Amino acid sequence: MSEQQLVAILPHILLSAAILVQMMVIAFARNLRTTITVSIIALIATGLAFIPVYSLIPINVTPLIILDGYAIFYSGLILMSTLAVTLMAYDYFKDRGENQDEFFLLLLLATLGALVLVCSSHFASFILGLELLGVSIYTMISYPQKGLLTLEAALKYLILSGVSSTFLLFGAALIYAISGNLQFAELAPVALVTQGAGELFLTAGSALIFAGIMFKLSLTPFHMWTPDVYEGAPAPVTAFIATVSKGAIFAVTLRLFSSSNLIEVPAILTGLSVVAILSMLVGNLLALKQDNVKRILAYSSIAHLGYLMVAFIAAGMIGGKVLAVEASSYFLFAYFITTLGAFGVVTIVSLGNQEMDAGDISNYEGLFWRRPMLAIMFTLTLLSLAGIPLTVGFIGKFYIFTVGVTTMLWLLLSVVIIGSGIGLFYYLRIIFAMTKRTEVNAPEIKIPIAGGCVMATITLATLFFGLYPTPIINLINSLVLSIT
Repeated sequence: MSEQQLVAILPHILLSAAILVQMMVIAFARNLRTTITVSIIALIATGLAFIPVYSLIPINVTPLIILDGYAIFYSGLILMSTLAVTLMAYDYFKDRGENQDEFFLLLLLATLGALVLVCSSHFASFILGLELLGVSIYTMISYPQKGLLTLEAALKYLILSGVSSTFLLFGAALIYAISGNLQFAELAPVALVTQGAGELFLTAGSALIFAGIMFKLSLTPFHMWTPDVYEGAPAPVTAFIATVSKGAIFAVTLRLFSSSNLIEVPAILTGLSVVAILSMLVGNLLALKQDNVKRILAYSSIAHLGYLMVAFIAAGMIGGKVLAVEASSYFLFAYFITTLGAFGVVTIVSLGNQEMDAGDISNYEGLFWRRPMLAIMFTLTLLSLAGIPLTVGFIGKFYIFTVGVTTMLWLLLSVVIIGSGIGLFYYLRIIFAMTKRTEVNAPEIKIPIAGGCVMATITLATLFFGLYPTPIINLINSLVLSIT
């Protein structure tokens, strides 16, 4: 391996080394503050290590890993989100009376899996990163020993994660049977010229691969695990699943289907359109029936991944690829910010409860009168999820509309409009509950320093990038569009 290739994977080497250091710290000097310090230093150092990588991109480190602007953008997004989750998790776990150090080791392992995913250019690294991410996540879900629903949520995620991996592996095997290759870019000639039995294998393999991916992204009809896992998992873990896990999997999926030209196969486009429509409608309609904030956010995430699929589908249309990649990247950036903010509030409100997170809407009644700043932060994140102007979520949805109009996906855009209208109702329902004056003496809500700083940063980002999105748009144009 050359010196340039070693520099290119320096971030991954640093994070792997930090995981080993974390193991030694836990083994010989168990202390939660020390563990959290090592985690924060590891995440910051890994992020800074991408600076020298920028001058080398694009570079193929091995046949399995590629470092380009696309990988750097999503790696940075993953690292910043994990840092926010780490700070939220410290506040969440520090007073629970258990040894929580291993949780942060698992969090770093999951982050390493996510970084491998966004750099993958081969099915082997795809599966490796996916399993490293998945195994770490279902262990984190079940981590609190006092949780009432954590084991149930972890078991559901474990079983369905295994099923999805089976679909992925079988689909990859079918693709390999007709192509003789597992590198994403090498599948492009096969995707465009295959006919007869080869075309059947190609379509079936792609369908199985995307079925496995739909489990991970909780797209309809493979969304059944999502509300139960979101409700049962600790709030910081739910935030990680909703952002880092889904973002990394979507990033590698877009690279796979874009690089291989599988996205241009008409049968695949038709199937993806059906999935997008079902996800937008089912996610929003089922959210209307929920009385638990975490379950509402779970169904909301299903709908948002449906919106994101509009941009994904547009990448397979004539003239839509560049704008689709730009739109999906900004939408994910906005989704990360607002989702982390929403679950950040849930984490803070849940700090005093040892057995179950404060999920019921009644836990948020009167929040405007008890903790006005926290309620304002929650309101802004909910309005951003709804796509209200002056928030970063509005710019994200505007991008989806733009790419949909450009590629004339009128049916999908109609469903986006309908779904957004339905979504506004259940977001306003939570906001209305926070404005209620309650006579019942609610427990005091303390805003910790770390969590407060995270929420303040997210709130400022929600407003700043909603009013002035140019910096992120320029960053996406300079980095992410390298995939095209």
